[in-house]
Amino acid sequence: MSCINVALLGFGTVGKGVYQSIDSHQTRLEKVLGKRVKVIAVLVENLEKHKNFKEEGVLLTDRFEDILALPDLQVVVDAIVGCEPGNTYLKKVIKKGCHVVTANKEMFAQHGEELIVLAKENHVTIGFEATVGGGIPVIQTIKQLLQVNRVKKIEAILNGTSNFILTSMRKDGHSFDVTLELAQQNGYAESDPSNDIEGYDAFYKGLVLSQLIYGETPENKTTIRRGITNITSDFIQRVNELGLRFRHIVTLYKASGQIYCKSEPALVSSEHPFYQVEGVQNGVSIYTDLVGNIQLNGPGAGMFPTASAILEDIIQINREVSAEPSFIEFQEDGEDTSNWVLLSDKTDIKLPYETKVLARSDEKTIILATDNIEKILTENPLASCFALKGAFQHTPEKVII
Repeated sequence: MSCINVALLGFGTVGKGVYQSIDSHQTRLEKVLGKRVKVIAVLVENLEKHKNFKEEGVLLTDRFEDILALPDLQVVVDAIVGCEPGNTYLKKVIKKGCHVVTANKEMFAQHGEELIVLAKENHVTIGFEATVGGGIPVIQTIKQLLQVNRVKKIEAILNGTSNFILTSMRKDGHSFDVTLELAQQNGYAESDPSNDIEGYDAFYKGLVLSQLIYGETPENKTTIRRGITNITSDFIQRVNELGLRFRHIVTLYKASGQIYCKSEPALVSSEHPFYQVEGVQNGVSIYTDLVGNIQLNGPGAGMFPTASAILEDIIQINREVSAEPSFIEFQEDGEDTSNWVLLSDKTDIKLPYETKVLARSDEKTIILATDNIEKILTENPLASCFALKGAFQHTPEKVII
């Protein structure tokens, strides 16, 4: 039986997950592809750390040139973190004529457009399912299942660390710092968690989706990136009394010819599909013009969910070798958020006379309906403001209108 020869760039959590999954699912892969999938080389940064890895027929090397010199290499899996050297490596293997599958969201967010063009010029394909949503098949859903529907907007919880912290703070009542430490102890957050809690990780994933849907990424002036570090346990408990929950959400849409990408904390009501997306789970809502809203939920990170996405891409590459990429239609829709929650620690919130107040629990926690939020924030510089997503249903005995 013929083989699909694969090289792994990187042998950390993701790389090992791919290696183990290919071994454990070889029978299934053979049935689907009609070929064996064989890892023939692994690139590592430090050979000493992997001295116990001894597999017959597998080249273990710390020299990328050794990978590039392999004569029968067909697919390269990128499991490296950071823009470089991953971007440089992938350009070289694409020019060599290898197909590429990447899990590197930061690199692909910055260089995905040029890599896609280069892959097309060299008649190879590039799979990037693992860059967004981990094991959730977001990319393939958009590429393969929405041939007639036009994408109007995407909302997504794309960082399991942030979602775990916000969920745990609400359930346990602990501070942000205590909950972050718990996330690190459980392996959900790195020792330096900045990429997750400051919103960078989710933002990069939003840029990947923008490239997929619109063929380009937004300009800096139409992007927002905010993390969750300023959300206190007091804020969480106050909005919880109003039946709302904090989520860190990426919102992607196009309006007036411009692409908007927001990666920021927001509040969801019980009517919103993200209300029940708890813990380290991810969720993606794809709003379309025909079928309406498609909701995908599942594990967004980890060894085997990410490996699953990579294996699905390898299968898809085999099917798409001679196929032209399909064009994804989008529909300019704009964001429909006009409801906001204002939270203040120290002073009462001042509102213009014409402001429509939907509900309030006190003078420091107010839900409004307004298109003029900038003016209100100017008058309340110490207040924090969060978009409210989903229909608001208040409980009369808890809320004074």
